[in-house]
Amino acid sequence: MTNKPNEPSAAAGDATPAAPRPAGAPVRSPFDSPTEQFAASSGAQATETIAPPADPLGQAAEQTGQATEQTGQATEQLGQVGGLATEKIAPQKVGHGTERNLPRTDEELGLDLDVPLYSQVNNAIPGAADSSTAEPSPTYSFASIPAAPAAPPENNGRRRRDDRRGTLDLGLLLLRLVVGGTFIYHGLQKAFGWFHGPGFDGIKTSMEGGGWKHVDLAAPMLIAGELGGGVLVVIGLATPLAAGALLAVILDAWMWKQGMVPGFQYSAKTNSVEIDSILVGLTTALILTGPGRYSIDRNRAWSTRPFLGSMAAFVAAVATAILVYIYLHGGNPLTGVGPFK
Repeated sequence: MTNKPNEPSAAAGDATPAAPRPAGAPVRSPFDSPTEQFAASSGAQATETIAPPADPLGQAAEQTGQATEQTGQATEQLGQVGGLATEKIAPQKVGHGTERNLPRTDEELGLDLDVPLYSQVNNAIPGAADSSTAEPSPTYSFASIPAAPAAPPENNGRRRRDDRRGTLDLGLLLLRLVVGGTFIYHGLQKAFGWFHGPGFDGIKTSMEGGGWKHVDLAAPMLIAGELGGGVLVVIGLATPLAAGALLAVILDAWMWKQGMVPGFQYSAKTNSVEIDSILVGLTTALILTGPGRYSIDRNRAWSTRPFLGSMAAFVAAVATAILVYIYLHGGNPLTGVGPFK
């Protein structure tokens, strides 16, 4: 018995040894492919040298690094598309057990938090600003308070207060026709002798006999005042001035008749001033009320709402009448009336 207990038998030595495995080849086993046939050795199975398996933790770390690189590339592309400056962060490869410091906020990524306006983005896109299909943005798109509603019409479907005058304008027209017609009648008598009048020469003789001075000036002034003022009052043109001229003429006539006899001659039999007093009141009322809407002055303020202008015309007419009477006649027409003795 020369063989050692641990040495292989001769039969085992006769078996062909297995071919060596190439370097780097994966380890094969019956579990990888159940249908693959493996050669079995007769006797003791040959022992192969098996390479140590790869470290699974290292492979996980390498995959994590690749994922980090892809994340960095995606972040850089996102910053270029939005036109925002992005700071490139180089990935760091770490081994097992080391904590990685990855960016988690917009500040760490270097993103600008200011959101661009719609107009800036629209202008940055070629052809978007010239598009005819784009709808215009509303004027108060960001306003928290709605626009005020439109103001209602001024009249609110009703007529103005000036339109509700009733028969006032008709009454003023009748007043103008009566007053103006009366003065036109007397002016035609004095100027042309119509309607059984004295004519121009007759009125000069009558005025000279009544104590008037400068009859060559006084007679034309009287005729012009009656005819001119009467026509303008009838048609309603420059009514305050025309009625003022008539008031001055009739005031001079009133003072002339009143001064002929001492005392108040309102209802005297031969020299009454009753008609003259009525005409003074009518011409004064016409100055203060205006001609109304049935006149040429209908678009002027004094036609419906006379105020300062009409009052000034009244004062000027009274002052003119007094000055003319003093210059062309003289004397006190109120002699014997009240305190005037």
